[in-house]
Amino acid sequence: MRLFIREHALLLAVQLMQFAAILSIYWLDGYRDLPTALYAVFIGSFFLGCYLIYQYFSRRRYYDRLSRPLETLDESFQTLEDKPVSKALEQLLHSQYRHYQQQLTAVKLQQEQHLTFIDQWVHQMKTPLSVIELTVQNIDEPESASIREELELMRRGLHTVLYMARLRAFEQDFHIKPVLLPKLVSETVHDHKRLFIRNSIFPEVKVSSPGITAQSDEKWLFFMLSQLISNAIKYSAAADKTGSGQKVTISCYTRGRDAVIEVKDQGIGIPKSDHKRVFAPFFTGDNGRGLRESTGMGLYLTKEAADRLGHRLELESAVGEGTVIRIILTAQP
Repeated sequence: MRLFIREHALLLAVQLMQFAAILSIYWLDGYRDLPTALYAVFIGSFFLGCYLIYQYFSRRRYYDRLSRPLETLDESFQTLEDKPVSKALEQLLHSQYRHYQQQLTAVKLQQEQHLTFIDQWVHQMKTPLSVIELTVQNIDEPESASIREELELMRRGLHTVLYMARLRAFEQDFHIKPVLLPKLVSETVHDHKRLFIRNSIFPEVKVSSPGITAQSDEKWLFFMLSQLISNAIKYSAAADKTGSGQKVTISCYTRGRDAVIEVKDQGIGIPKSDHKRVFAPFFTGDNGRGLRESTGMGLYLTKEAADRLGHRLELESAVGEGTVIRIILTAQP
């Protein structure tokens, strides 16, 4: 209705000016019969009103379509009315829909090609990295420790790239099944043993019950926990100025109906102003500026995976005291 009134506001104004001009001409010409003049104005207004009412009710669907956004793309194909302007609008919507579908198909094809390329590239890079790692292991030189450290960073970086690419096709890359959480925690800690040793950080695993199980995707959950443990080691090492070593505690317990995996460190902590942004992509914050290996993607991917798997994350941190991050899952009875 508002659109109809706005469209015909100029017509109403012109008609009022026309009535005023005609009455003025009659008055200046010496015509003084006011009732007859008002009757003529009434007749003109009556026909104008009939025209507007007919226009509104005959084209109400057209104005309704223009007044509200489309809820589904299928509405673009609904027939409005047999009017030239309505048909032109339908043709425009159909043309826009076809262009949208063509662009969407092209973007999907590019994404699939990009995902395939990244996947193949990461797997190709793993082989030379493994060869270099084996070669360095047989070299008993002080420099080999630094090379192994850099190789470890490269390997974890490749994993992050691979999971970033897989996140785009997450629906095709996960399998929900019962996951024994203590076993997963143990495997993840074991996978990081060299990182713990190299940074002189002691891992402490606490499991309240060996049978804690939750429905999840084991591969993605392993990746999420790996990101949290890597961050805990990194921030603990940054806070350990004396080199005496610190402790990262990985706990697994139940809380009501939830199963909780908790990673707690005694590292440098996260400023409170950064808490709401640590899960944003490419956000490194104050801590990331001092640590060269920070990419701002680890916690982002962890949060994205948690959301898509139906899990929750909890974060507690204070500068100088450490950080606690929990993965909250629904425990399986």
